[in-house]
Amino acid sequence: MLDAAIKQTYPMTVAFASGCGSYDQIPYAFRRLYLWTEQHMLVPTGMPVGVYFDDPLETPDTDLRWEIWAPVAEGATPLETSEGDFGVKVVEACTVASVMHRGPYDTIGAAYTRLADWASVSGYTISGPPRETYYSDPDEVELEETLTELQFPVCP
Repeated sequence: MLDAAIKQTYPMTVAFASGCGSYDQIPYAFRRLYLWTEQHMLVPTGMPVGVYFDDPLETPDTDLRWEIWAPVAEGATPLETSEGDFGVKVVEACTVASVMHRGPYDTIGAAYTRLADWASVSGYTISGPPRETYYSDPDEVELEETLTELQFPVCP
């Protein structure tokens, strides 16, 4: 049984970094993003998020497009830079199909498939790229205990 739900997200201000290439780069990219936020005196306020624009089963690793977010305190001035695609922006609220995944990242694909199927059967259409909110630091938690919230933006 899939413990999925439809929920409304909140608007959030995020520091972000855009990337292209293997998803294996993302842990390093998060370290760089949090260093960048510190250098720009931004205050992190929430769990990190990854947004994935391409399906790794259909797109070569070298061409995968992704963006990572570090939620920061409201009021940070939106900023687009040429510093390795870093910036600050406001992410609007949206309706999402959501489910928690416990376990290593290499087992997450099946959870995405089940969530997409559940959303469709529940009368929703996926309307944007999937997001992952990371509730566990894989350097501090056993991979089998890692918690990741999967979200698909949806519309009825």
